[in-house]
Amino acid sequence: MSSPSSSKFEDAGVATTAAPSLASEDDAADLAKLGYKQELRRNFTMLEVFGIAFSIMGLLPSIASVLAYSIPAGPVGMADLASAMPTSDAFSLMFLSVIVIARDGKWAPTDGHVYGVFLAAILCHAVLSSVMSRIMGKLQTVFVFMNFVLIAATIIALPIGARNRRHSAKYIFTQTENLTSWPTGWTFMLSWLSPIWTIGAFDSCVHMSEEARNASKAVPVGIVASSASCWLFGFILMIVIAATINPDLESVTRSQFGQPMAQIYYDALGKHATMGLMSLLFIVQFLMGISILVAASRQAWAFSRDGALPFSSFFRHISKRFGVIPLRAVWGCAFLAAILGLLTLIAPAAAQAVFSLVVAANNLAWGIPILWGRQKFKPGPFYTGDRFSVPIAWTALLFLAFGILLSMFPVGGPNPTRKSFPSSHK
Repeated sequence: MSSPSSSKFEDAGVATTAAPSLASEDDAADLAKLGYKQELRRNFTMLEVFGIAFSIMGLLPSIASVLAYSIPAGPVGMADLASAMPTSDAFSLMFLSVIVIARDGKWAPTDGHVYGVFLAAILCHAVLSSVMSRIMGKLQTVFVFMNFVLIAATIIALPIGARNRRHSAKYIFTQTENLTSWPTGWTFMLSWLSPIWTIGAFDSCVHMSEEARNASKAVPVGIVASSASCWLFGFILMIVIAATINPDLESVTRSQFGQPMAQIYYDALGKHATMGLMSLLFIVQFLMGISILVAASRQAWAFSRDGALPFSSFFRHISKRFGVIPLRAVWGCAFLAAILGLLTLIAPAAAQAVFSLVVAANNLAWGIPILWGRQKFKPGPFYTGDRFSVPIAWTALLFLAFGILLSMFPVGGPNPTRKSFPSSHK
């Protein structure tokens, strides 16, 4: 027997029930209240929703990718990363750094090498995201485990390797540097680009909401749990890195291996251990890419369903053969990534300019519903309450505005050149 609310949505042409193989009646009804019918299979548990966010944040690989933003401000600037929720896709750079280390810095990859590895990775991600969709939720547990293996290995190995030159607490928490042509104070502020650049992954839980069981609880819990986990372990990791880094920070940022993290490992552990840890790092980063493509394709499909993208009628198609997934959206996102990757063949500054606009646009997109959507907001099962939700909302808006402002500045100084931009690729 249908409830009054169910009848209302049925009259409006929106199905309030779904095939048992897709979703429970409660989940389908919740989606119907928003005006949509259930089209994807809900096979992600709460733990797996947490897993995809934590996997995309990819704590240590993402820290490694954005260290070049924080190191110029010294250890105290690096501490900003402790609150980061990172995600990035610098797989090709990490992969190639292992080859450079193996050749003792006597070989340097060209932009063509970087793009070639990137393109191969994108193709692998698209194939795996297509054929492994039925177990993608289960794979997130594996991805999380691999992240923790890398984190534990780093936390244990670096202090042991650098036991004869570990820095004091005063150095870690108060030492400042300035490797840019900006004033020291502003260099410290720009070091916040690291967490701002990487913070976007927390919303990946939302992208998977139509494939999550009991989404009204699983999604917010996934956001909070993954963010809190990355804050805690990120704090520990950054203390370890700051305690063991070479005090000659310029030698780290200008490493012959092309990546500051590779140089930090090398200085503390030597060649062979560095190759092992960097190999584990790029494997984890590869797994990040799979999760990123899965989440991005669901967002693209949702926009296409509303007719908000070019060729929406084409991309909104659901493939039942490959496990009830938006297969065309998966490959469309992969193709777009391959096109954007061509910017690496122009100059790092070109890619950095585009990605800075992405950060600003993302922050703006989050800020608009917070600022103007409150009058339509209806609390769900997860709610911080009237007392806390408003201060949290204003704090979020201030931080988003701060991020938009910082993303407009070149990190090297007021007169940017090709070398003004760290080689960090999303």
